[in-house]
Amino acid sequence: MAVEPRRTSHDRPVVQRAVGEGATLAAAMPRLILEARRVATTVMHGLHGRRRAGPGENFWQYRRFVSGEPAARVDWRRSARDDHLYVREQEWEAAHTVWIWPDRSPSMVFASPLVRDTKLYRALVVAMALAEVLVEGGERVGIPGLMRPTGSRNVIERMAQAILHDRSERASLPPDFSPSPLAEIVLLSDLWSDISDVRRTITQLAGSGARGHVVQIVDPAEETFPYWGRIEFVEPEGGGRITAGRAQTWRTDYAARVARHRAEIRSETDRLAWNFTIHRTDRPASELLLALHARIGAGLANGKTRSPRLAEPRVSA
Repeated sequence: MAVEPRRTSHDRPVVQRAVGEGATLAAAMPRLILEARRVATTVMHGLHGRRRAGPGENFWQYRRFVSGEPAARVDWRRSARDDHLYVREQEWEAAHTVWIWPDRSPSMVFASPLVRDTKLYRALVVAMALAEVLVEGGERVGIPGLMRPTGSRNVIERMAQAILHDRSERASLPPDFSPSPLAEIVLLSDLWSDISDVRRTITQLAGSGARGHVVQIVDPAEETFPYWGRIEFVEPEGGGRITAGRAQTWRTDYAARVARHRAEIRSETDRLAWNFTIHRTDRPASELLLALHARIGAGLANGKTRSPRLAEPRVSA
């Protein structure tokens, strides 16, 4: 959990690896952008905006006239076809802002032999693909403290440029800011931060009434702890080291600690009517993207009131 195993002294120190990975992000960005576009295209087929009634120009559906509504809302041409009165509804088109935070801290650079890509790569692919899908649907997307909300069709390139030119410390959690009450926040992180920091961040962001979607992105090795024998674990964000003489004997305690950490995060998100999802990097990025797109905007489906927390579809084992 937020540590990297090393079996021999010939392995590179994890901190050095994190620095090296960060330095090569620019070289990897073209492949990352292509992957984000591919994932976005995969899930974009059949998606048509937010698909709910509201002010706009595109026809959505006819519905039965309700007693008490203004007669001017009746579509008399459609109503002439049978014995009922109908109202013509347009598709809701008022854009709202979605803030996406991809964790770029050193712990996100980890990738076990069980997967191809790091947690950082997956977080950035999902963040950019989600932005592409949302902008296509008429929404605005921003990155807290890094990129102002935009509805530009080249949103992926804008995100890439903002990330590549960011010289500030790569924090695990987003900076304090005040999103509007109708905004939504997507937090993509491994969430191995201290639980008090996670609670404080979520509570502060929810303070204005914004809705949130918290996604813990983990490597499968962080789930299963597949280690045996004598192994040295190195903390990527502090350089701390600990050696396990028989790593397999730690598995039960490790699983219990991870479960406890997640239960505390879920308790906080439940209290605030936010969503909490676990996503493993050995699962398709499109799976997470579909789940997030289905949830974003759900709180506005019945006007400006916040809806109850939706049942959470599982996206990982």
